[in-house]
Amino acid sequence: MHRIEPYYKWRDLYIASEDDRSPFFGQTYSELQYSQKIYNYYIHPQWDNMGSSTLYLKILYVEYKEGYAIIELIGEWNDAIHNDIMFLKREIGDRLLRQGISKFIFMCDNVLNFHGDEDCYYEEWREDLTESNGWVFLVNLQDHVFKEMVMTRIDDFIYLGDDLEEDWPWQKFRPKAIYAYIQRQIDTT
Repeated sequence: MHRIEPYYKWRDLYIASEDDRSPFFGQTYSELQYSQKIYNYYIHPQWDNMGSSTLYLKILYVEYKEGYAIIELIGEWNDAIHNDIMFLKREIGDRLLRQGISKFIFMCDNVLNFHGDEDCYYEEWREDLTESNGWVFLVNLQDHVFKEMVMTRIDDFIYLGDDLEEDWPWQKFRPKAIYAYIQRQIDTT
């Protein structure tokens, strides 16, 4: 896991640590010192900690004018033990929402497991986004993660990206094209 870096080819467009509206403004990173772990596995030092011990992220792009953010996740999404949705909503969602972000695109290629629990934070997030016609959309969930999320019924509150082709190659696109494509998917559902 220590070799999996957050996607970095949009750094010419956006860097969260340089954005004074970002939850990670001013964050400094080491290329050599690996200190963060998911269980017993070190992860690349470029990933950001939101308070969870099993789920990390990187804000790849934020467009304040259009009101959307693209965020990459890595690890185990564990609501049952670690209440990861609480960290994701409180530390990232709520803070970006206060900055005018109401559309959240999560790249989940590196989410290895999901353990669901209650849906109150998902429901709260959906209610928070209703006035602004906002949404949460997950891209490239692994099959077993997708099935667990459906069994937990969180697809009642967020989009699980099941209309996208399997292993959608989002890295081939620029952020605006990704947003436009996902917005069209949502508009047709």
